[in-house]
Amino acid sequence: MEKRPFKEGWGAGAPPCPGVLGSALGWSLPRGRLFLGLGDGDPGVLGWACRCFPPRQGVGGTVDHVSTVRVHQPLPLQTIKSPPTLRPPRRRSGELGSSFIHLTSTRPGLIRDHKHHLRHHRQCCSGKELVDWLLSAGLAVQTRSQAVGICQVLVDGGVLTHVKQEWHFQDKDTQFYRFAELELSPEPGAGPRDAEELLEAVAFLAQLGPDALLTMALRKPPAQRTEDELELIFEELLHIKAVAHLSNSVSAAAVRLLPPWRVLFSQGDKGTSWYIVWKGSVNVVTHGKGLVATLHEGDDFGQLALVNDAPRAATIILREDNCHFLRDVEANTMRLKEHGKVVLVLQKNLQGGSSQPATARSSRYFVMAGTPEKILEHLLEFMRLDATLYDPVDTLLGDFLLTYTVFMPTSQLCRALLFRAEPLEGSEQEKATYSLHKRRKILRLVSQWVLLYGRLLQGDRSTTALLQVPGAGRGAEPGGDVPRGIWLSPGHLLSPEPLPYEIYRPDHSCLITVLPVNASVRDVLRSLAPRLGRDGEHVLVKVNSAGDKVGLQLDAVGVFTALGLNERLFAVRVEELGSLTPHPEQLGPHIGSSETLDLISSKDLASHLTDYDWNLFKSIHQVEMIHYIVGPQKFHDVTTANLERVMRRFNELQYWVATELCLCPEVGRRAQLLRKFIKLAAHLKEQKNLNSFFAVMFGVSNTAVSRLAKTWERLPHKIRKLHAALERMLDPSWNHRVYRLAVAKLSPPIIPFVPLLLKDMTFIHEGNRTLAENLINFEKMHMMAKTVRVLQRCRGHAHAPLSPLRNRSPHRPEDPKAVRISTCSEQSLSVRSPVSTWAYLQHLKAIDSQKELLRLSRDLES
Repeated sequence: MEKRPFKEGWGAGAPPCPGVLGSALGWSLPRGRLFLGLGDGDPGVLGWACRCFPPRQGVGGTVDHVSTVRVHQPLPLQTIKSPPTLRPPRRRSGELGSSFIHLTSTRPGLIRDHKHHLRHHRQCCSGKELVDWLLSAGLAVQTRSQAVGICQVLVDGGVLTHVKQEWHFQDKDTQFYRFAELELSPEPGAGPRDAEELLEAVAFLAQLGPDALLTMALRKPPAQRTEDELELIFEELLHIKAVAHLSNSVSAAAVRLLPPWRVLFSQGDKGTSWYIVWKGSVNVVTHGKGLVATLHEGDDFGQLALVNDAPRAATIILREDNCHFLRDVEANTMRLKEHGKVVLVLQKNLQGGSSQPATARSSRYFVMAGTPEKILEHLLEFMRLDATLYDPVDTLLGDFLLTYTVFMPTSQLCRALLFRAEPLEGSEQEKATYSLHKRRKILRLVSQWVLLYGRLLQGDRSTTALLQVPGAGRGAEPGGDVPRGIWLSPGHLLSPEPLPYEIYRPDHSCLITVLPVNASVRDVLRSLAPRLGRDGEHVLVKVNSAGDKVGLQLDAVGVFTALGLNERLFAVRVEELGSLTPHPEQLGPHIGSSETLDLISSKDLASHLTDYDWNLFKSIHQVEMIHYIVGPQKFHDVTTANLERVMRRFNELQYWVATELCLCPEVGRRAQLLRKFIKLAAHLKEQKNLNSFFAVMFGVSNTAVSRLAKTWERLPHKIRKLHAALERMLDPSWNHRVYRLAVAKLSPPIIPFVPLLLKDMTFIHEGNRTLAENLINFEKMHMMAKTVRVLQRCRGHAHAPLSPLRNRSPHRPEDPKAVRISTCSEQSLSVRSPVSTWAYLQHLKAIDSQKELLRLSRDLES
């Protein structure tokens, strides 16, 4: 969903949307079904449809229903009743009223009589004065927007009322409000208690503030929505699970209320739109088979009929009240056919409008689907000679290069590029002009291709053949982007460096062999053959700490780097599999290292962890995420070693936290250790190492740790409040909305929560077909590339290591605010030497058996 068409749909001229996100935020909604989408009318006009069931009472009488309300025929506002006030839970209303009265008494001039436009308003304050007071009262309210959100919650809850009973709080001198509980007088001696409660109440209100502002913006008539409110609605929709990965095909939305058990569409109907279940569920029914499936939140349906221009294959029936949907109407779509078959599907690119210069627009159309050759042809046709991988406007080149391996082998790409480099017909002059122009674009594409993949292209015969074609470099201008000699230089495409493989025998002895990262199981066994002996055929087995065994295929590659936490490789004979047991080291430590941790401050611990994690994170190649999600069945000879190291480190860190706490026998020392881990998480968040922050918080939240009630009781109140504040970042609701909003405000360098990126990629891959009717779903490729680009954004600035062990050249960043600054201070200096600290963090010991952790926890506090 792009901002420009979004504002066209949600801004002036669109109908109001009362309660669109209400139920998702915990507010009450009118009975019926909420539907978001475009009308089925003229595709050239943004049509809106609004139906309401049952009838509602308007100002001028009863309005039975409002049908086909369109942008060019807006419903007069005087016929619409003011939307109902959506109120938060009222359990704290009395407490909030009395607490605020107590604090307002400290500023006598706040509540007073006002005169405006010859009218007197008794015992009230203006909206601006109230916001100014919240900012200056020392209540940890930092921005006017945050203060306005708090006031909006008070208005919705009935604690604060407008003198004219308006439901929209405004930060103005001309709008006046009074507390509804002014008649309540503070009880004698309740002042300090109410002041303390007020601080907690403000923190509670600050959490509800963004939702209240969003709900208020949705309740307003579209013509009255400000740019900030449109921006708020747009950003909020992007963090809803059902629409988090929508492209610009969803351009606007409207409200429809549908009765229970309504048929959305029937089998055989013409497919003009596709749907996403935002909330609720639907039944899928077909002739002859009856009920075949039930779709829930996040599922979509109807897209196949839309793309293929085919009738509906099933009937969709709503199965519960209050179902929410998003519907997209296909508009401005063009299909290119060859020999009667569709080979390319394009949709008008609304992002690049006429206000942008011609150099900023790659094409008037966005590639939706097509054959690999036609997608490449379209790319070369509209690609600029200065196109880059990370162009924020023209993303087609980056989308194609990041994802082409999913739908197009490298050999096929090389053949297609060589084919298009030669003209097929025309005069000699026309052929020369064509070759010069086309080869420049091909050279640009290949240069960006080599720049992205680098060593991953090493050893590919088709790529080497492409770069060595005689005359391939003709047409390149002097001083061009990448000279041909650099592409062919052996230093640019490096072969994978070998690493030591630790292979264990049934007697737990270890054999070490040095092999490349992408060595196959066959290569491993062949290198160990002289030491294994010739008495029987050997197999390579992966064994975890629980003793589970997985036999590895001979053609499997990268098996050593793919090992999980506490997993080992064993080379055994087939008859020895039954007696094979885990290595003692796989079971984890028996004694904790709390004494070692006592010598390291939490700040230094976070700094060393961030340095180590950054070295792992910056090594991840962007295409590793795609290879990891698509799987080895598609990419047989490709490894994702760097990404797998990061994932293993995440698991290691969270189990290390739980292990250290469960192996600490003394409750006092254990409470101190728990306090250190909570402070460690806070420092990791401060240093923008969010991956390790989540790992530490997951370790603290482990069931074996959370059940240690006596340990938690010994924590100071300040630390418990800190833990509660950090826990909000872990909230998974609304597709991890809290985390996503927080990351959006950070500047690089950032180490993001990598498992969530993989979850997003999995959601895109599993929820969208790669091939439909012999056409590549390139919109899926665009969404995958957009997620992968998060890595590039997070690594947009250099990371300045904090550890004194890191040897680095003098660093002078362009933007000093974007580089990490050492957080070490006199109070945080560690007693333990940096060398030993660095070595300790590189070899963490952890128990990964949840059953064993729970046993240790019960032994500590039964």
